[in-house]
Amino acid sequence: MASVMHHHIQSLVASIQQELLPTLHLESKDPHNPVVVYRISTPWTCLGAGNYAAVFAHPDYPEQVVKVYAPGRPGIADEVEVYRRLGHHPAFSECYASGTNFLVLKRLHGITLYDCMHRGVLILPQVIQDIDRALDYARSRGLFPHDVHGRNVMVSGGRGLVVDISDFLHQSPCLAWQDLKWAYRWIYRPIFSHLPLRVPYRLLDGFRAGYRLLRKLWPRHPKQSLHNDSRP
Repeated sequence: MASVMHHHIQSLVASIQQELLPTLHLESKDPHNPVVVYRISTPWTCLGAGNYAAVFAHPDYPEQVVKVYAPGRPGIADEVEVYRRLGHHPAFSECYASGTNFLVLKRLHGITLYDCMHRGVLILPQVIQDIDRALDYARSRGLFPHDVHGRNVMVSGGRGLVVDISDFLHQSPCLAWQDLKWAYRWIYRPIFSHLPLRVPYRLLDGFRAGYRLLRKLWPRHPKQSLHNDSRP
């Protein structure tokens, strides 16, 4: 079975190098906004984009995705190291192979909390608890959960997953997840959990921009979280 999987991944890597990368054109214009994908060869599809990289899929490899870093954006070596430390855990992806600017990862199926808000999908407390436990596991592996927000965590079958771990070697303080849990407890649960409200992306993006501005204007120490009880 291991040899079959190895051959499968090697075949995917060949497709990446021969079909995806030669025609791919993506660009990171702003480190605070997703990269822009201008051109991609068929049958590859773009599943999404983060601030430093975009994620692609091929129909012949449904259980893997390819994360390609935009030109000039650092961090791929750190991300490989984070996956090495994480090993196997149900709330995280796994790295099967890597190249100069790409990673081959286990595909996680689900919907981000950001998209849950947009579609009016209920976010259960179990999801928040799962992510909390996953982040505790990452800390036990010598990592530092960083930049964990609504676009980087996912709901799959009612359980929580962590999608983006690329900044988990950063030791600088980050309160993003604590603040999200505060918003979940004091805003989402009293209001959105009882009403199937769908929030437009424009409004969600506005909240996101406002939160970034607030963090700049009001820098806080991790002990100065918005709430003392971290439970959802």
